[in-house]
Amino acid sequence: MGNTSKIIRYTMFGLLYFSQGAILSYFTALNSLYLLSFDLTMSQIGLMGTIALIPFVLKIFLGMLSDRVNLFNLGHRKPYIVFGLLVQAACLLIVPQINPGTHFWLFVSLAFLLQTGMAIYDTCTDGLALDTTPRAEEGTIQGFMVGGRALGVVMISAVIGLVVQNTSWSMAFYALAVLSLLPLPLVLRVKESPRPPERKFEWKAFKAFKKRGIIALSLLGALYSLIINAANQLVNPFLQTEFGIQITTAGFITTVWGIGVVVGGLTGGRLTDSIGQRRSVHWAIGISTFSIIVLSFILSPAMAWPLVIAFGVAYGYYETVYFAISMKSSDPRIAASMFAILMAIANIGTGIGLGVSGAMVDSIGYRWTFVVIGVLNLAAIPLLSVIFNKKQAVDSQPSYL
Repeated sequence: MGNTSKIIRYTMFGLLYFSQGAILSYFTALNSLYLLSFDLTMSQIGLMGTIALIPFVLKIFLGMLSDRVNLFNLGHRKPYIVFGLLVQAACLLIVPQINPGTHFWLFVSLAFLLQTGMAIYDTCTDGLALDTTPRAEEGTIQGFMVGGRALGVVMISAVIGLVVQNTSWSMAFYALAVLSLLPLPLVLRVKESPRPPERKFEWKAFKAFKKRGIIALSLLGALYSLIINAANQLVNPFLQTEFGIQITTAGFITTVWGIGVVVGGLTGGRLTDSIGQRRSVHWAIGISTFSIIVLSFILSPAMAWPLVIAFGVAYGYYETVYFAISMKSSDPRIAASMFAILMAIANIGTGIGLGVSGAMVDSIGYRWTFVVIGVLNLAAIPLLSVIFNKKQAVDSQPSYL
């Protein structure tokens, strides 16, 4: 594969995750403000958010669908990705036409459909990466995806508010629809090769989850996600409580953190491919542990900026390494399904971490909570000898685009 095709390929995966990051940024940062402008209650907003996230719980089944069904004989990944992108864009074009104050359930249904489109192309993007990425590039491709998503979050969190303020909410949704379609021309260039017999979907492949290495990898996913997301949740509340920073400053803090994630993803991916996954995950544990603990030593708002960027780099690096290891360990017969399950377990860790870290702050304060979370990260080290035991590995030989 030539350098030009590699660049196009990396760009496609980065743009697919950029599109996802852009929409996620809207839903996490601005959707509640949009709905409040129609006099909805916070209970209604919370209910809508819960229902809209259901498709991401169903990602495992979407993965099984694409693993099993060659849609219209166009492929196991490409047609699903195209369909998901088109659904997301269409929903964003329809959003301004519905008044959530008077047609609440219609709006909720549209949000559910939009997130379903995102879940479809997200799952099948992972599947396409698993199907087509050579071992030597697993870290690099995950770096582009992690970095692309973070870049989407950074750009939208910084720009979409200005679009709304200077034009209208409708223009913001139309802009998001356009961003949703950015990856489409590159996706349409993809030509999926016929699936060889050894990659044919088999239910017995799920027995991989009985292996000690996969169990250990699942635990690592839950633990890493618990650690980095628990710490991330506390940064802005800590700075607001300790130093009284303004909401606008908190927004800029989040932006520089996101820039750090982009850097961590892109550089961490290449580094992982250079030094190997086992060595790289050791580095990720060490760097993230240090970067979380030093957050507890912030003594002024000025100190926060470089330390938050450093934490963002560690966050992006650790996430990239874990995704790359998960790629290597996924059985090619159930690639999208297995990867989706590993990500679902990591999301469970996130949920636990968000709840536990909040309770810890109430009992021991922000600074000690950062220290405890950082030290807890070291619990991942014993899992590595099991994960990288060659007898536990799941081998795969990917094909090329």
